Amino acid sequence: MIKIGILGYGNLGRGVEAAIKKNSDTQLVAVYTRRDPATLKINTEGVAVKSTADLDTGKEDIDVLIICGGSATDLPEMTPKYAAMYNVIDSFDTHAKVPVHFANVDKASKAAGKIGIISCGWDPGMFSISRVYAHSVLPDGKDYTFWGKGVSQGHSDAVRRIEGVIDARQYTVPVPAALDAVRSGSNPELTTREKHTRECFVVAEEGADLARIENEIKTMPNYFSDYDTTVHFISMDEMKANHSGLPHGGSVIYSGTSSDGVKHVIEYSLKLDSNPEFTGSVLVAYARAAARLNSEGCMGAKTVFDIAPAYLSAQSGEELRAHLL
Repeated sequence: MIKIGILGYGNLGRGVEAAIKKNSDTQLVAVYTRRDPATLKINTEGVAVKSTADLDTGKEDIDVLIICGGSATDLPEMTPKYAAMYNVIDSFDTHAKVPVHFANVDKASKAAGKIGIISCGWDPGMFSISRVYAHSVLPDGKDYTFWGKGVSQGHSDAVRRIEGVIDARQYTVPVPAALDAVRSGSNPELTTREKHTRECFVVAEEGADLARIENEIKTMPNYFSDYDTTVHFISMDEMKANHSGLPHGGSVIYSGTSSDGVKHVIEYSLKLDSNPEFTGSVLVAYARAAARLNSEGCMGAKTVFDIAPAYLSAQSGEELRAHLL
């Protein structure tokens, strides 16, 4: 039985908790929080809710700590800190900063004789693996990644910060014509605007200037200005009824050739009812791998590229060869 601790109990922490219940060889032993533990009600009865101060002792009886914080400020600090005490997993997703994050976790975990697997999820994570497999099999080719249709939590939050907005959801939507062009194997050159559109559903304050809000959304740099964006103003009742979930997904499509004129298209796609629950499920699979690898004496930072598939599965090698090979 792999004993798991969860650090952080937001959407992702609850997703990890749900995944543990689906894996009979894993056990949730504690949830750690920066809040007052007495105020936190979790969905698993009989499991302790503890302060991060307990975790800071380095003496908690856990095999793996799954760190469910944000990539902007939480994970760059938390993952190296706790990698110096425990085997850790995170979902760090700031692609440009992965090398620095990896180096920091590697230094801490090697010094402690522990293992730290970073950037586990679906992108980075499962999509990353798909890209590597495709490039390895067909060196002469090009990959394309499409996200959606799904809720972008960061973009939704950016809209909610606009004056006069009560609530908002932003969906990232692949452009069908771009998908068709890529799937044809023609390897098109696509701009940001040509690949995705953005669709916003906004609940505004009564009497708010809707034209101003719409303009602020569409012209927001780094979020919407490079995309064709549609804004819908809706009621709070409609928001709760139709936009309360966190679906997401997307596709990695790779088009390559094995010889002159012989084309191949590889596609890996996801359609997710719940982004955090799926990400949590990936984290738990890699927690299994971390516990196994560390028991074999492995240490240091790893990414999804470094973990053999058999380490992720609860099935034995014999079962995998008999049923899934």
